[in-house]
Amino acid sequence: MRVVITGASGNLGTALLEAATAPGGPQWDVLGVARRRPEPVPPYDRVSWECCDIGVASGADRLRDLVRQADVVVHLAWAVQPAAGEPPMRQTNLTGTRNLLRAVAGSGVRHVVCASSVAAYRPAGRDGRVAETWSTGGVPGSAYSRQKAELETMLDSFAAERPEVTVARVRPCAIVSQAAGAQLASWLVSPLLPTWAAGRVLLPLPVWPGLRLQAVHARDVADAIRLIVAAGAGGAFNLAAEPVVRRRELAAAGITCVGLPYRAIEYAAAVSWRAGLQPLHRGWLRLADQAALVDTTRARDALGWTPTVGATAAVREMIEAVRHARRHPSPPLAEAPARRQPFPQPWSVRIGQPLRQSQHAR
Repeated sequence: MRVVITGASGNLGTALLEAATAPGGPQWDVLGVARRRPEPVPPYDRVSWECCDIGVASGADRLRDLVRQADVVVHLAWAVQPAAGEPPMRQTNLTGTRNLLRAVAGSGVRHVVCASSVAAYRPAGRDGRVAETWSTGGVPGSAYSRQKAELETMLDSFAAERPEVTVARVRPCAIVSQAAGAQLASWLVSPLLPTWAAGRVLLPLPVWPGLRLQAVHARDVADAIRLIVAAGAGGAFNLAAEPVVRRRELAAAGITCVGLPYRAIEYAAAVSWRAGLQPLHRGWLRLADQAALVDTTRARDALGWTPTVGATAAVREMIEAVRHARRHPSPPLAEAPARRQPFPQPWSVRIGQPLRQSQHAR
């Protein structure tokens, strides 16, 4: 089976390549598509590669050639929190997806699997779980959420116009893994602070009353995609591990927290992000506060999917990876400039120049 994977060098892409190339794994002939080619080490040396920026006009032309011989296209490419000098988020996320779907149309591809997110859902009750039928209206104030909602609309239109193509979409919650440690550190921790202290007494995690979130390991999301491809399945699949993560679970994962009002945390994040002192835009806090909790019954019943890593264990692995911030052979997971060691990097701060692109939904 010929499988083309966009964003194959990212966090989820890496986990999917590991699953696809493992001994006894699916017999896929994989073409990885990425803007920057990873180093030739496992699992990246086990597949073919094409470098392509899917968000530009030349990338659109190239995609038509790349998917022409594919049986399945797995679309994982997505700019989550790009640095200030990287391609604009909308260009990569929405123009890139549009280019890919146009390339797929008329190519003979019969199955498309796309990575969406629970962030696409509109807010629901604080503790209720939503199924895949919940409205994908997005969370106000979060660019990531609103762009995932636009992605969903784009996939709906494509599925209606191309009924001969089976369209599946996974909607995972926060995807974490050890491989993404350096990337997550660059997204979450100020260059002025040591990553080794993240979530410890010296650098506690500020949390607000009512914080609740879901997490899932990248390996388990990759396994769901593998099952979808094997079954030729279509439709949406919520993906999350148990339990729901609150302050108690964060403590069990080895994270020291300090309680603060939400408004105080959001204001501090807004001011320090604008000043270029830390990378986390307040749009992420809005998403964390308002994202719907999801029910995963359909994935379990239709696919036989069961997460192998609990949410608390996944968060523990994530925080340890952030603290070490080890360099990774994949450019997006290494980040640029990469944290070569988990110590402060004050030379990367330019006062008044945000480190990351805005996450405010326009």
